[in-house]
Amino acid sequence: MSNVNAIELCCSHCGEPVLEFEQHTEELLFCCEGCKTVYHLLHDNDLCAYYNLDEKPGNTISGGIERKRFDYLIDQDVQNKLIDFTHASTASTSFFIPNIHCTSCVWLLENLNKLDDGILQGTVNFLKRQLTLLFDTDKTDLRSIVELLTSIGYEPDLKLEQLSERKKSTVQRNLWLKLGIAGFCFGNIMLFSFPEYLNLSTSSSENTFRIFFGALNIILALPVLLYSSSDYLKSAWAAVSQKGINLDVPISIGIVALFGRSLYEILSGTGAGYFDSFTGFIFFLLIGKLVQKKTFDRLSFDRDYRSYLPISALKLVNGLEESVTVEKLAIGDRIVLRNNELIPADSILESDMAMIDYSFITGESEPVSVKKGDQVFAGGKVCGMQAQMLVTKKVKHSYLVRLWEDNPSGLKDSKITGFADQISPYFTFAVLVIALASCIIWLQIEPAKAFNIFTAVLIVACPCALALSTPFTLGSATNILSLNGLFVKSTEVIEILSKTDTTVFDKTGTITDARNASITYHGSSLNKEELSLIKSAAQTSVHPFSKRIYNYLGNVGSLKPDSVEEITGKGIHALMDNTSLFMGNKQFVEQQTSLTINTKTSTSSQVHIAVNGSYKGYFEFENELRNGLSTLLNKLQRNYRIYLLSGDNEKDGERLHNLFGGWENMRFRQSPYQKQEFINALKTKGNHVLMLGDGLNDAGALQASSFGIAITDDTSSFSPACDAILDGEHLQDLDRHIGFSISSMNIIKASFVLSLIYNLTGLGFAITGYLSPLVAAILMPLSSVSVMVFTSVLTRIKAKQMGFKIWV
Repeated sequence: MSNVNAIELCCSHCGEPVLEFEQHTEELLFCCEGCKTVYHLLHDNDLCAYYNLDEKPGNTISGGIERKRFDYLIDQDVQNKLIDFTHASTASTSFFIPNIHCTSCVWLLENLNKLDDGILQGTVNFLKRQLTLLFDTDKTDLRSIVELLTSIGYEPDLKLEQLSERKKSTVQRNLWLKLGIAGFCFGNIMLFSFPEYLNLSTSSSENTFRIFFGALNIILALPVLLYSSSDYLKSAWAAVSQKGINLDVPISIGIVALFGRSLYEILSGTGAGYFDSFTGFIFFLLIGKLVQKKTFDRLSFDRDYRSYLPISALKLVNGLEESVTVEKLAIGDRIVLRNNELIPADSILESDMAMIDYSFITGESEPVSVKKGDQVFAGGKVCGMQAQMLVTKKVKHSYLVRLWEDNPSGLKDSKITGFADQISPYFTFAVLVIALASCIIWLQIEPAKAFNIFTAVLIVACPCALALSTPFTLGSATNILSLNGLFVKSTEVIEILSKTDTTVFDKTGTITDARNASITYHGSSLNKEELSLIKSAAQTSVHPFSKRIYNYLGNVGSLKPDSVEEITGKGIHALMDNTSLFMGNKQFVEQQTSLTINTKTSTSSQVHIAVNGSYKGYFEFENELRNGLSTLLNKLQRNYRIYLLSGDNEKDGERLHNLFGGWENMRFRQSPYQKQEFINALKTKGNHVLMLGDGLNDAGALQASSFGIAITDDTSSFSPACDAILDGEHLQDLDRHIGFSISSMNIIKASFVLSLIYNLTGLGFAITGYLSPLVAAILMPLSSVSVMVFTSVLTRIKAKQMGFKIWV
C-alpha cells in the first residue's frame, strides 16, 4: 500500500477535506463536481469576490440536485401560498435559508440577479437567515429560483406550514399606528395647552384663541379615544361582561373620566381640560405594550406538525417519480425517500431494509433497523440508502399529528391572571369609594366643586404607573433573558417561571450534547494506511457513527478504496489493494470474519474494526453531558425537586443517578404519553412544574407542564410548542434564569409601591380641590416616566449583579 499524506487538503469552495482523487482546476481543489460547478458558475458571472469575504464561504453540495424534487412548485396553488406579494409581473417571496453563515453568503444572495436576470432584488436578514426576493414572473419562476439556490448550496427550508393560509398579522402594524397617532396628538395638544399652563389667556382675543385651541384639542383627542385606547376599553368591557375586573377596568374608568371631564370643561368654558394628560397617558401605555411585543418576532412558539414536515415527497406513478405536496398523499400511494428525508405519513416499508432515526419522535438516540413489511411512522428520518414505502394513513391522521392533537387543550390556562389583575378589583373598589366619599363631603362644604372633585379623583387615581410597571419590568427582563439564551413566549409567562418548585428534564438532546459526543478507540494500534482506509470508508457512509469517525480522524489523510459496500444498519466492507476492512456492529464483524470478539459489557455504542481477518479493536461512543450540568443540578436540588424522563434505555443510568439523587427520580423508556401523564401527576399534587425537552416526543409534556422550555442548539430551527426556547449552551444558567424571574416579580412589587406613592400624592391634590391643569400635566407624565425608568434601570442592575449580559 502506498504511503498516505497526512496533510489534509481543503476544497476551494466549501472548505471540506479533499481526497487525492477528487476534482481540481489549475491551483484550485474541489471536494466534488458540485463545488467545482458552482465555482465556475460564480467565476463566469464575475462573482468570485464571494471567496474573498470569508475563509470558508461555501456549502458543500456533493449530493447534487434533482429537478423533479421541485416539480410541485409548478402548481399554481402552491405558488400562490408561497408568494407574499404580486402586482402585474412583479412578485415577492421569502425563504428561510439554513446555510446562511457569513458575509460571503449575504453578498452572494444579494447578487443573485447576476445569475438570473429575472431576479430584481435580494435582501438578506442575517439574524433570521431569511432571504426576501423580488422577481419578474415573465423571466423566471419559483421553481427556477429554488433550483438556482439549491445548485449554489443554499437550498430553502420549505415546510408544510407554508402551504397553510398565511395569516399576515397586522397586530404589530396597528400597534405602531395607534402609538403614532397618540404621540402626534400628545405633542400637539401640549403645544396648544401651553398658555393655560402659565395662565396667559386674559384678553378677549386670547379667549377667542382659547376656544379655537380647545376645539383643536377635542378634534385631536377623539382618534386617541376611539382608536388608540380601544384595546383597553374593549378589554375592560369584556371583563365587566364576564363579571370580573382586570387592570384595564380602572384604566378605562380613568380614560373615560379624563376625556369626559376635559370635554365638559372646554364646552362649558369652565376650564381648558386635561387632554394633554389624556393623550400622554395613552401614549405611555402603548409604549409599554410595544415593549411587551417587540422581543418575540424572531421566534415562533405556537408550532404544529406543519412546521416539521417538508412540503413535498416523491411519489411513484407508473414506475416514474413525481413530486407532489405531502397533503395530497393518499392511502395506497408509493413514495421514495432518500437519505435524511423525513417520512411524511405512516407507511409500510417495501424496500428490503432501512435505517430510521426516530430521535425527534421517541427520544431514542440511535437509528433503528426496519425490514420489509414493517410499519414506519411519520416524523422518522431515513438514514442511508433510499427506501420505498406504501402510505397507510393520510398525513393529517399520522402518528406525528396525534402527538399534537391528543394533548388536552385545557392543561395550560389560556389566560394568565397576573399580580396586577389580582389586585385590580380591590384597587377599583378603593378608588370608587374615595371618589364617592370625596363627592359627598364636598357636597356639604361647597356643592359647586363636588362633581369636579369626584372626576378629579377618578382621573388622578387612574393606575397609569401601575399599568406601566409590569410591562416595563417584564419587557426589560425578557430582553435580558433573550441576551442570555432564554427566549420566552410572552412577558406574562415570566411570572409562571418564578413560581417553579419542580424541574423535569428530558435526556437525549436536553442534558446531552450529540455534537460533542466523545469517541474513544480501544484496541491494538492502527498504522497510517489502516487509519486512512477507515476514514475513507467512513466518508462514503451516511450512518451517524461513520460521520463521527470520519470527523474524529480529521488529521488523517484519505485515499480511494477499490470498493466500498455498506450493509444498512450493520456495517461496511472496504477493499484497497490487498487490504480488507470490516467495520460495524459486533455481530456483523463476527459473521463476516468468523472471529469471536470478546469485549467487556458496556452500555455505550461501539463500532468494531477488523483488518485482513484480524480483530483490531473498536470505537466507543459516549453522549457527552452538556457543560455545567453537574453544577446546575447540584444548585437546583437545594431548592427544587428534580426528575429525569427519557425515551431512551437505561444505558446512561449509572452515571446519571447520582446527579439526580437516585434511581427513584429517573424514568427510562418513557413514551410521549407516559411523560405527559407523569407531568400531570405532579401538577395534581399542587406542584408548579418546569419541563425541559427538545424533541417532538416531549411536546405533550411541555404543553402539560406549568412552564415548558424547548432546548435547541439552533434557536431559529424547529422546536415543539412551548413557553420558552433555551439555547443549549445556556442550560447551565437555568438556575439563574429562574432566580432572575423571581427578582423581576419583586421589582414589580417595588414599582407598585412607587406607583401607590404617586397615586396618594395625586389624591391629595384632587381631594383638596387643587388639581389644576398644570399639576395634572406634570404629575401624570412624571409618574409614568419615573416608573418606566425605575423598572428598566433596576432590572438591569439586578441582572448585572447576577452575572447576566445586559447589553448586546
